[in-house]
Amino acid sequence: MIDPNRQSLSILLGKIMMALVLSALPAVAQQQRPDTVTPSKDQSKTGDTNAGQKTQDDNKPVVPGTSNDRLFYTLPDFLTVQNAGKYPPLTSAEKFKVVARGSFDYVEYVWFGALAGFSQAENSEPGFGQGAAGYGKRYGAAFADGTIENFLTGAILPSLLRQDPRFYQSGTGTFWHRTGYAMSRIVVTRTDSGHEQFNFSEVIGSALSAGISTYSYHPHADRTLSNTASVWGTQIGYDTITIVVKEFWPDIRRMISRKRQHDAATPQASRQL
Repeated sequence: MIDPNRQSLSILLGKIMMALVLSALPAVAQQQRPDTVTPSKDQSKTGDTNAGQKTQDDNKPVVPGTSNDRLFYTLPDFLTVQNAGKYPPLTSAEKFKVVARGSFDYVEYVWFGALAGFSQAENSEPGFGQGAAGYGKRYGAAFADGTIENFLTGAILPSLLRQDPRFYQSGTGTFWHRTGYAMSRIVVTRTDSGHEQFNFSEVIGSALSAGISTYSYHPHADRTLSNTASVWGTQIGYDTITIVVKEFWPDIRRMISRKRQHDAATPQASRQL
């Protein structure tokens, strides 16, 4: 039996993330046509930073060819890059390193704590129970779900299949063109040699993650093939929404920056009057 509460949490998060993407529409509409777009200073700086500077987060070095960016200034987004032609392929060790860095980032502990809280409030997967013990089980399951999928889709299978786990932002074109490009990356990826290939790492990795999750540490009542398929589909859907958000995050960030600059300038102008 498919657990509707387990799905409803992902649907809620998906709606929130899509609302944030749609907020970037005004910025996208102001962009130049794709054939006349020139890289912004912000993009150039990002590309240079991604290439090898050290992060201010715990003074850990950034893996060359990855990012030190964070979605909404919080969630790790280290496998999203701009300026696609500038990066060498990642070694297997580097793939594992950057996935581990993102999976065990301090923000992730808070994030999964919040997810476990939502799940507890909805009494998702009643087999976990309630109270502190129930919350602990939900927290552990949420953390394991995210971590296992991250390693399977971002490190283990990409290393075995020689696929590139990074998402290369387009940054040009219309809203719908960029949305279509981002969504296509769920099923199309690059190989380490730079060629396009079916994204076995994402599709098979998320399926394996759903199977491990469902048949190991989740309640016995949920250990069915239909529930596994549902979890797999939910993970693919959530990853698709997330990658669309990653495509438009630079636009959202620029909008936030302009608003801050405007808000900072407004009091000064008022005092001058």
